[in-house]
Amino acid sequence: MANELPMTEALTTTETMVAISTPPGRGGIGIVRLSGPLATSIAAQLVSLRQPLEHGRARLADVLDVSAEDPSVDSTARIDEAVVTFFAAPNSYTTDDLVEIAAHGSPVVLELLLRRSLELGARLAEPGEFTQRAFLSGRLDLTQAEAVRDLIEAQTLTQARQAASQMGGALSRRVAPLKLSLVELIALLEAGIDFGEDDVDVTPQSEIARRIEELMPALVKLEASFSRGRIVHDGLTLAIVGRPNAGKSSLFNRLVERERAIVTATPGTTRDTVSERISLDGIPLELVDTAGLRESHEEAEQMGIIRSREALADAGLVLIVLDATQSLNDEERGLLAEVQGRPALVAVNKSDLASSMAATASEFEKIPAIATSALTGEGIPALREQILALASGGAASEPGMLTSLRHHQAVTTAISAMNDAACANATGIPHEMILLDLYRGLWALDSLTGQTTSDDILNLIFSTFCIGK
Repeated sequence: MANELPMTEALTTTETMVAISTPPGRGGIGIVRLSGPLATSIAAQLVSLRQPLEHGRARLADVLDVSAEDPSVDSTARIDEAVVTFFAAPNSYTTDDLVEIAAHGSPVVLELLLRRSLELGARLAEPGEFTQRAFLSGRLDLTQAEAVRDLIEAQTLTQARQAASQMGGALSRRVAPLKLSLVELIALLEAGIDFGEDDVDVTPQSEIARRIEELMPALVKLEASFSRGRIVHDGLTLAIVGRPNAGKSSLFNRLVERERAIVTATPGTTRDTVSERISLDGIPLELVDTAGLRESHEEAEQMGIIRSREALADAGLVLIVLDATQSLNDEERGLLAEVQGRPALVAVNKSDLASSMAATASEFEKIPAIATSALTGEGIPALREQILALASGGAASEPGMLTSLRHHQAVTTAISAMNDAACANATGIPHEMILLDLYRGLWALDSLTGQTTSDDILNLIFSTFCIGK
């Protein structure tokens, strides 16, 4: 069943949930978060406040050393100091009363606060339940809620900026006018059907076609943003492949900017894949250095070559490293043919040792080629730029990009529905049937922001959050 996004006023919470909101382990600060009708009363029994709680104000407090398991302990004894912050409903993250107790990051103290909260009537929060509560109460839409998780998991500044943009409602604002136009068209057709006998004109085919045509460019542009949004969100794997001793590991180290892979003058030094994650202009890339591809009867090298083939098959980008001092061999020609149609790049390495490329440009089969020298650094900046261009597909960053497969599927469904509606309108099909397609497009856009999203999908989304968020 679809889950219609409720209004804040219609929601009432009878349970109080609690969780440790900071990562496991020891640290300077550890936070226990309570949300629900008993949040303030439970907090008052966990700590001794030096001033009464007030919305939006931080209060110093003593954490009490009290536990139902040991009644002999003095309930007024202090075990820690804390800062307690109270947010009154509905002006909190969850729109319920919310209390955050920031004590020192001792697992023992945090566990004491958590267990005592459970004894006093709270229940342990599920993963993502605080944010799910914010979504269900209408404080966030689904794209903003997902952006909270994306911000927590961001590994590059570009990812963090993208998530912050989504949290601010960039995607929602981009979708809103499309939904409004679609709703207006639906209302126009519905009025013509419902009040056709009351001198309400039936919408002509030309008007329906015009309105659909006006919607399509924005939808198509939004769908196209997924090509870059997905890369920013998920990153890519770049496999570095080629013959032994072509300089793959040296180029790998240059791109990683440290001596990560072992480099020797002996061909076949790399026997297994070596990977390292880097950020290239904010796009996360996992570089995979592979064993040299050649015929070998040595078992260890054969296993390395098998893994190289697997890395080549799985990679989103391929960097083929050639030796500028050597002519192409059959293995390299086969490799160049194998990557046709895939995002691939050729690095002609050891260019400092060759007066010209031993291979001609025509042998690269239209794959971009850059002369490099892992020894001197020549061509490395150009190689980085070309990798970035391939990774981003030439798409520029824009506000409100689609960043997940769920987003993309919703928009492609809406586009398909609009195309079907346009075809139905062009063939003179009754408006009742056209409305079926229009409503399908509207429901798809609604699912993007969470206004019509199945409970199963919601549970799946929020289960990927960390506990305490």
